[in-house]
Amino acid sequence: MKQFKLSLMMSAIIFCFHLSAIAQQNLPEIVVRAVRYKYLSAVDHKDLAQPVKILERRAAAYDIKSTDYYEEDYDTYFVSFYLPEGTILASYDKNGKLLSTAEKYNDISLPIAVRTAILDRFPNWTVTKDVYRVDYHEARNVNKVYKVLLENGDKRMRVNIDEAGNFK
Repeated sequence: MKQFKLSLMMSAIIFCFHLSAIAQQNLPEIVVRAVRYKYLSAVDHKDLAQPVKILERRAAAYDIKSTDYYEEDYDTYFVSFYLPEGTILASYDKNGKLLSTAEKYNDISLPIAVRTAILDRFPNWTVTKDVYRVDYHEARNVNKVYKVLLENGDKRMRVNIDEAGNFK
């Protein structure tokens, strides 16, 4: 039994030395770049639906210069990004700068502020369809609006509301 404990302790000591040798290996350098932070900070909202976040990050990370069709002769490139829930049409300049986007998402999860505002103002109505539109232009402000179809029995109503819950 003593021999077993001794061999177990020796194995643990050898394992610890092996781990410390692995931990001291040098890893390759990682370069972190701020990629289109202006766009992401303009369109980001903490309560966005996951498909929206995925597409917006894909558009922000897209590198036009690494594509096969890139040529410096052209001033503007238009690139489309798709998911079943939405699309983005993004324009980039010849240096890869994101100039503008036109975004449309269908039937996504509404932010809490939007749901609360609709419930407060239209308590007996239900949301049957929604469209989230984002228009981003680098030189102008971003425009974000939820276009919501409400139903109450046989009555239907369309309302526009921003991400903060303000009706337009």
